[in-house]
Amino acid sequence: VQLQASGGGLVQAGGSLRLSCAASGRAFSGYTVGWFRQAPGKEREFVAAIRWSGSTYYAWFVKGRFTISRDNAKDTVYLQMNSLKPEDTAVYYCAAGSLPEAVDYWGKGTLVTVSS
Repeated sequence: VQLQASGGGLVQAGGSLRLSCAASGRAFSGYTVGWFRQAPGKEREFVAAIRWSGSTYYAWFVKGRFTISRDNAKDTVYLQMNSLKPEDTAVYYCAAGSLPEAVDYWGKGTLVTVSS
C-alpha cells in the first residue's frame, strides 16, 4: 500500500484544515487507518484512527476538535482539523495497520503550521 497525504499548509490559530490520505497499490480494505504527527524536537505521536468498521478513536489533545472519516470507495481517509492551536504545528503522517500499536505502512508527511 502506498499512502499519499495532502492538505497541509499555514493557518492562523482558530482556523481549520482538512488532510487527506489516499491509498494506491492496494486498497485500505481491512486496515485501520490514521494519523500521527511529529513536532520539531519531539517524538512522533498518535493523533487519530478509524477502523474498517468506521469506529474512531482520538488522542486526548484533539478530541472535540479533530474528526477522522473514511471513504472506502475512494480508499481515502480524511482528518478535519478545527480550532487549530499553535501546538498543533507538526508534520502529519498517514499510516495504516493495527493502529496505534502497529503500523504496517507509512505515508510521507504533510506539514501543518498554525500561527498565533
